[in-house]
Amino acid sequence: MPLIAYNVNLGTDDVEIAKTIAKSVRHLSGGYRYVKAMGFKIKERGIVQVSMNLVNYKQSPIFRVQETIRREAARYGVPVVGAEVVGLIPMEALVETARWYLQLEDFQDEQVLENRIWE
Repeated sequence: MPLIAYNVNLGTDDVEIAKTIAKSVRHLSGGYRYVKAMGFKIKERGIVQVSMNLVNYKQSPIFRVQETIRREAARYGVPVVGAEVVGLIPMEALVETARWYLQLEDFQDEQVLENRIWE
């Protein structure tokens, strides 16, 4: 299973909020089984980040982790201001995220242009 390095940026400079949220999604602290997470300050931008390694995106999908972070941040009155993928990501992980967020009905993998080209 490929590792996905995925980071979520929060609209605050309070690193303790990022650390607390990271703890809520990190497996070792009772969060999602296939998520490793830490909270960091990004000084040059004046924000903080929940930095993660998703080691099994099928069991702990990006959208589930993202929404948990969004809800936890809201508890502190903090918005999610962005996210980033560091390195490569499987197309399937992006398609599943799009399927969930866009609430695509009856969406098939064959509808992804690249999948049809590779056939």
